[in-house]
Amino acid sequence: MPAALISRGQALTFALVAGLFFAWGLAANMTDTLLSAFKRILSLTDFQTAFVQYAFFGGYFCFAIPASLMARRYGYKAGLLIGLGLYIAGALLFYPASLSLDYFPFLVALYVLAAGLSFLETCANPFIYSLGPRATATRRLNLAQSFNPVGAISGALLAKFFILDHLHQASAAERAALSTDALQSVQRVELTAVMGPYVAVAAMLSIVWVLLAVKTMPADLDRTGDGDIGEPQGFGTGLRRLARNRRYLVAIGIQFLYVGAQVGVWSFTIRYVMTRLDVSESAAATYYTVGLVLFFLSRFICTWLMGRVRAETLLFGLAVLAGALCAVAALSHGVAGVYALVAVSGCMALMFPTIYGIGLSALDPRDIKLGGAGLVMAISGGAVVVGLQGLVSDLAGDIGPAFWVPSLCFGAVALFGWDARRRAPTDEPPPPGPALH
Repeated sequence: MPAALISRGQALTFALVAGLFFAWGLAANMTDTLLSAFKRILSLTDFQTAFVQYAFFGGYFCFAIPASLMARRYGYKAGLLIGLGLYIAGALLFYPASLSLDYFPFLVALYVLAAGLSFLETCANPFIYSLGPRATATRRLNLAQSFNPVGAISGALLAKFFILDHLHQASAAERAALSTDALQSVQRVELTAVMGPYVAVAAMLSIVWVLLAVKTMPADLDRTGDGDIGEPQGFGTGLRRLARNRRYLVAIGIQFLYVGAQVGVWSFTIRYVMTRLDVSESAAATYYTVGLVLFFLSRFICTWLMGRVRAETLLFGLAVLAGALCAVAALSHGVAGVYALVAVSGCMALMFPTIYGIGLSALDPRDIKLGGAGLVMAISGGAVVVGLQGLVSDLAGDIGPAFWVPSLCFGAVALFGWDARRRAPTDEPPPPGPALH
């Protein structure tokens, strides 16, 4: 009999926690559009705009281990509530930041917001992984992650209509010619537009926080996934086991490169489309949104395919295709590069949860909470790779060559998928696609 995708009686719990995947998709993709917004508002270079991602992913990196310790000590629910609280606080900080007319307070707000997202991802991913049989854990993660692109699309639309559409079209040179008072007047309107969606999201998430607080959740899911509670272990003992697990450490490195590639593609899509098609930020954001829709549809298609094709095989094939499409974007100076860059999103849909699942599958069940923290810390690759892309763009004087960076990252993901496929059993068919229980 096929293994259930979700443990019996846990469908509502799955739906509630999977809904949090929507929340961080919303924040992440609103943040991606801030690179283009701050570049125009504050006349920054591509490298300077990358500090948006340094603040965002710095928060992810610094708070993953505290989130894991919190989950180990007090349970997943406490970690999720703390994460949502920090998310709300960071979003509300956009209000005083907008009054300052300065870049730094926005970076602080993003750091606090990302600290909350780090708690959410560190707790929600292993929670979903453990909410059913281990045999279907990777597919279950992919299903939950399908809510993430819904948030991503929503975030992109919020940013397009409430931020990018409200930017003054004056260039950096034209802004430099304005008087101080005139420039500040323009910036005040633009930064107020940046602030609005974040404060609105904070209000919405306050309701979610209350719903989560009153929901009874399983007390302990630090288990194999088939019902056996793991023996409690100290932090040091678990950390030493993880440090000796080569397959897990490789998965962290690959996750670092993949997230860097994903964030790099999405962060600079708007800039790329603007230069190749000579359009405004708002018009370019339409292509960015199309990419997110493709990502969303591909996530469901890939989840279905995993019932028939091994996840490792899909990971290898789509990573090869993504690397090739990034190379096309790097070489093209016209619409072909734009279409290639949009198509990359369809290739990326299964990568994060699949790498995450492969990494956790190598662990002792007792180490899943702590191991999940390491894989979330790898999200900091989004800051490093984006910074490198910005530097390449500034040095080349064109955004196109910067896409060689994610192309190389996808090459590493392809090698990881190939190796994981080689290590997977070959005498068994892939697991069938069970219905939810």
